[in-house]
Amino acid sequence: MADSVFRGVFALELAGGQAPEVAALGPADAGELAASVGRDLAQLVPQVAGLDLVLAAAHFDPAEALRPGWSLHRRLVELHARAPGRNQGPRVLAFGADAGGEVPLPFQADPGLAGGGLRVLPFILAGDGPLLEEVAQALEDQLLQFGMAGAGTALQAQEGFRARIEHARYLSAHDLAAMMAMQYEHQGLAQLWNLVEAALLAPQSVEWLDAGPEPLLRLADGEVRMALFDPAGWCAHYHGAPPGEGECERLQRHYEHFLARQRQLAAVLEAHGVPVLYVHCEAGQDARVLLEQGG
Repeated sequence: MADSVFRGVFALELAGGQAPEVAALGPADAGELAASVGRDLAQLVPQVAGLDLVLAAAHFDPAEALRPGWSLHRRLVELHARAPGRNQGPRVLAFGADAGGEVPLPFQADPGLAGGGLRVLPFILAGDGPLLEEVAQALEDQLLQFGMAGAGTALQAQEGFRARIEHARYLSAHDLAAMMAMQYEHQGLAQLWNLVEAALLAPQSVEWLDAGPEPLLRLADGEVRMALFDPAGWCAHYHGAPPGEGECERLQRHYEHFLARQRQLAAVLEAHGVPVLYVHCEAGQDARVLLEQGG
């Protein structure tokens, strides 16, 4: 396995979409929840007990767990590397709020993404390479179908976060990505997901969204450049140049829908931590060439 850890999430489906009252668990509750998560995973794949488990006892929107560089999981890797007890047997570590109830910045969820019906707690498994590879493959094979959390673990999460939880389950990071891909497809965002997925899994790749009447986007070097047309430029690019007399005025409502679609796509990309740079394109300019000039 190319990765040095297994990345997963403890996913909480909220009843009625009601947001949890608690953002992150304190040290004692976080430790107890992590121990329960470890027992659940070991019941599914017993070899898990031979690895270190590191849990973020704070909940996030799924988009926050699916950002280039796996930023939330990377933070757990960094904390794991600094934690005491290395080479003293498998460890269960949890990080959430401090003893005073304050949530450290790395585990503060984006308030702009609150309110969704699914919240996730990232975790990693780390340890011996061959054992990690064996466990990771087993979990990838089994979590999606058999990864429901134990009733006691779900109750701990419900009470600790003061939330109404409909379902609690474990997913690999790749399972979560596949779930998001399906959700975006249902929302008419399948082509945009291709850019998000490339930023996440193939950060050196170049990807385009070039399917009119959709906005024109290019992903390169971890950044999306989006063509920003004025009305005449949009009319020329999507409806032929030069537009006929009065044609752009007739299409004004379509242009306004186009701008709303741009805002929607940009919001999704930014939720996934992909920066968006707008490139002004005027009538007579080749929008693709202008986007390529950025890298």
